[in-house]
Amino acid sequence: MGIATINPATGETLKTFQPLTDGEIAARLEQAQTAFEKYRWLPIAERSQFMQAAAEILEQQKAEYAKLMTLEMGKPLQSAIAEVEKCALVCRYYAERAAEFLADVAVKTEASQSFIRYQPLGIILAVMPWNFPFWQVFRFAAPALMAGNVGILKHASNVPQCALAIEDIIQRAGFPKGVFQTLLVGADKVPALIEDERVKAATLTGSEPAGASLAAHAGKQIKKTVLELGGSDPFIVLASADIETAAATATTARMLNSGQSCIAAKRFIVEEAIADKFEKLLVEHFQALKVGDPMHPDTNIGPLATPGILRDLDQQVQNCIASGAKVLVGGKPLAQPGNYYPPTILSEIPAGSAAYNEEFFGPVALLFRVPDIDAAIQLANSTPFGLGASAWTNDEQQRDRLISELEAGAVFINGLVKSDPRMPFGGIKRSGYGRELGIQGIHEFVNVKTVWVT
Repeated sequence: MGIATINPATGETLKTFQPLTDGEIAARLEQAQTAFEKYRWLPIAERSQFMQAAAEILEQQKAEYAKLMTLEMGKPLQSAIAEVEKCALVCRYYAERAAEFLADVAVKTEASQSFIRYQPLGIILAVMPWNFPFWQVFRFAAPALMAGNVGILKHASNVPQCALAIEDIIQRAGFPKGVFQTLLVGADKVPALIEDERVKAATLTGSEPAGASLAAHAGKQIKKTVLELGGSDPFIVLASADIETAAATATTARMLNSGQSCIAAKRFIVEEAIADKFEKLLVEHFQALKVGDPMHPDTNIGPLATPGILRDLDQQVQNCIASGAKVLVGGKPLAQPGNYYPPTILSEIPAGSAAYNEEFFGPVALLFRVPDIDAAIQLANSTPFGLGASAWTNDEQQRDRLISELEAGAVFINGLVKSDPRMPFGGIKRSGYGRELGIQGIHEFVNVKTVWVT
């Protein structure tokens, strides 16, 4: 696959890039290692100044960066602006909290002095996806750089201009040269990067196969990885819930990023007693969504990022229909230029069909009816994924059961699943392992050093 900007709204190739040669990659790694040897000793207060400056650049040029995202991967413009703003937020969060998170922690023992010290590891490789081309990178870069590590980014090949823009932001913010570099390379170069002894760890957000491949290569080198992979998040609505609010939020939760989000709600599990009402409201909300030019401020749903994603999604939908599912709205690609798929709801999905275990990465909702909370929890947990879960109830006992029994890295009660710099983010089962964000995120790529003074 070439490295290029291809407008998903039109299919037009706007810019192509030549991948780095092996010699150029080697030079970048050397520069990163040289930078780390000095940067690791820089006071946190100085790193904080650089990170605050990065936040200011993001805020000042958010319209420009948002348009770049929309151009490269089709994100509706208003969502793209919000993404840039969130990147500034995570930069400020770690700029302000890193000193606290990385401070020595005293432990009372029989030693005269004993404590834990957090120290950086070195070069961290980040393999990042196209769907949130700024946010995914900054939620790695902010804690990693504040901890004293340096980063090298292998971004998705369809968002090269976003990748270069992020490197430019960090350089302009004042970080020393080589502390963060974008490598325009294909996925075939990732194994060699992991095998390089100067690269100490890796993080990947992406598909199951990509995560499994990276983890396998890193495992052979005995290097740590953090993986945030796919999700088939349940959205449970019980009879005690506020049905109108749940249906409106369900629409937002499914259509995040035109449905192209790991933590978008995908399986809507509704208690039979209120299923008719919820279904009617959900269909009305889906039908009201505006599909179109992602640069237009009123657009709710833009194009999918690539023709391949459109093809794969439609094949999943058609397979589901062929197995006996009913189409309530949508159900086939729009007959117009660009990678457009309409908001779609499938119901009456047969038990045992592929839809029970697959992730639908696009604006397609799967609607299931269950008799009670026991069946809802069982169905929610029946997937191999475990990223997020949203559950709706106004019954305190039901709430406590859902929090305890749902198998996910995050459970949101009466709200949609989202990431927040203040809270750890990540999954279990085949959704990956490790955590980003919060204090846990900055501790993933440090040496947790035990110090004992007799």
